[in-house]
Amino acid sequence: MSLPLRKTTEIDHFDEAVSTALGLKEIFKKRADFVDQEGVFPYENFQDLKNADFLSLTIPKEYGGKGLNLLEFLTIQEHLAEGDAPTALSLGWHLGTLLEAAENRHWSGDAFADLSRKVVIQKALINLAQTERATGSPSRGGIPTTTAVKKADGWLINGSKAFTSMAEALDYSIITATISETNHKGFFLVDHREKGIFVKETWDSVSMRGTKSDDLLLKDVYVPKENLLVVEDGKNVVPKGWYLQVPAVYLGIARAARNYAIEFASEYSPNTLSGPISDVPEVRRKIGKIELELFQARTILHAVAEKWVNHPEQRQNLGTELAAVKHSVTNSANRVVDLAMRIVGARSLSVQNPLQRHFRDVRAGLHNPPTDDAIVYSLADAALK
Repeated sequence: MSLPLRKTTEIDHFDEAVSTALGLKEIFKKRADFVDQEGVFPYENFQDLKNADFLSLTIPKEYGGKGLNLLEFLTIQEHLAEGDAPTALSLGWHLGTLLEAAENRHWSGDAFADLSRKVVIQKALINLAQTERATGSPSRGGIPTTTAVKKADGWLINGSKAFTSMAEALDYSIITATISETNHKGFFLVDHREKGIFVKETWDSVSMRGTKSDDLLLKDVYVPKENLLVVEDGKNVVPKGWYLQVPAVYLGIARAARNYAIEFASEYSPNTLSGPISDVPEVRRKIGKIELELFQARTILHAVAEKWVNHPEQRQNLGTELAAVKHSVTNSANRVVDLAMRIVGARSLSVQNPLQRHFRDVRAGLHNPPTDDAIVYSLADAALK
């Protein structure tokens, strides 16, 4: 499959990023067990990402970033996730939010340029905080219970957000809130240095422990009027191509499991066999199935991402394809990890074995929105129209 055409300078940025990501992958892999077992945020990994200028990968070059497009961004995510999935997924929320703003230029005033400079120069870390316990995933269409009340010189925001990845490490959040006296949803840039912002430790998941996706509480948080970035009325909402970072991360987990299983099968030789278990037909069959799953998953992920990059005029109509990719890739990733564990056997359940971590982490992909049931019904709706 051909990559989208890029200028020479763009090729340099992307190739440099890939080379750096491959090195970071090996570093992150050495820390992954500690992050998982202790359930801590991977600060060391993020310091490495900051030192490598990875926080600005999807910021346009005009603002000092690397200007990576969606397909290039996903490639980086796959590599990083092989090393440590929580680190990659967390970084993806940051980079994806910036990529959406770079593609659409839909934020008010100079907000995007200003925030881009903060990311490039100050290494600021951001996330999009939307999910609420009262409404569930925003993909289900719930109206935020978090509210924004207009004041003379800005807004006061009150509410809480759940599953806020990197909550304790964020410099800024983009908070969704219902604007007072309207049914419209506003996206507000909130500086975490403001009074009234608290992190409530609620993240006790057995999967993706290092994302530290705790609750974010906001009590009379002041936001300047220029920090209202976007107002949505529920009409003409453009699909979010950058959400493909979710299946890209789980594909990275599957590749890590695949690599471990093949290495194990090539080296493990019980005394009941004359050679390694990779010579056993059933083991070879499982490896073949893994290769098929990975080939199919990566092909559809990259095909739709390439369409997004090369045909921006079609983005409005790509919602069902984006959802189908998420469903197909995350389910394939789960099957790959399962097959890898069947090859390795009972050893894969050892706390010291990375496959048990991959098994727990890859399961989270089934619960990242949109969920399988919502995707299947959306595909049916599209077919029946």
